[in-house]
Amino acid sequence: MLNLRDVHAAYGPVLALQGVSLTVPQGSIVSVLGANGAGKTSTLRAISGILRVSSGTIEFEGERIDRMSPERIVRLGISQVPEGRQTFVELTVIENLRLGAYTRSDSNGVRADLDRVVSYFPVLGERRDQTAGLLSGGEQQMLAIGRALMARPRLLLLDEPSLGLAPLLVREIFENIKTISEQEGLTILVVEQDAKLALDIADHGYLLETGRVILEDKAEHLKGNEQVRRAYLGY
Repeated sequence: MLNLRDVHAAYGPVLALQGVSLTVPQGSIVSVLGANGAGKTSTLRAISGILRVSSGTIEFEGERIDRMSPERIVRLGISQVPEGRQTFVELTVIENLRLGAYTRSDSNGVRADLDRVVSYFPVLGERRDQTAGLLSGGEQQMLAIGRALMARPRLLLLDEPSLGLAPLLVREIFENIKTISEQEGLTILVVEQDAKLALDIADHGYLLETGRVILEDKAEHLKGNEQVRRAYLGY
């Protein structure tokens, strides 16, 4: 579904991606691991069109997207849940969710999808008329994921979904991510520092270091890789 080939990108003079290549098969969950500054978020920004690619190619379902605008990329079926959630704190939960469907004109489908999102995250239904700024960090993360789902994406990009959350809540969110992928056949690319959680739900994984892919394999193999275990799994 998604292919990056030798992708380079920079923030001014600072190199962010230095020849990143990765593949995300349809219906799979792929995890991108690495320390701060490894290029994980930059990879997602390049896919979303937020970070300009200086060389290399990005293809989505066989169509090149690395020169497209972010809005057009969203319309193709790619939604991103950004690091730090970035919910609209002065709007209610239901208003945030409806904003996720701004590219859609099928009002009946939007109503059905609101119910679908609430079935995955019941707390959003309980807080539907509450402003997002009054939600806990975990509830805001659920809202950010739900808002992205409202666009009916075929590919969901998740940037550090565990950031700043309690371990039990993180586990619940990752279990929901796995369930959504399985029940809807949704393809997911997740960037995450918690390697164990990310590999637990993933089919395949990539390890980035200073803007380069230094290791890639099936998730189950990465969990047994000595380099990954020592640096990211803590045993």
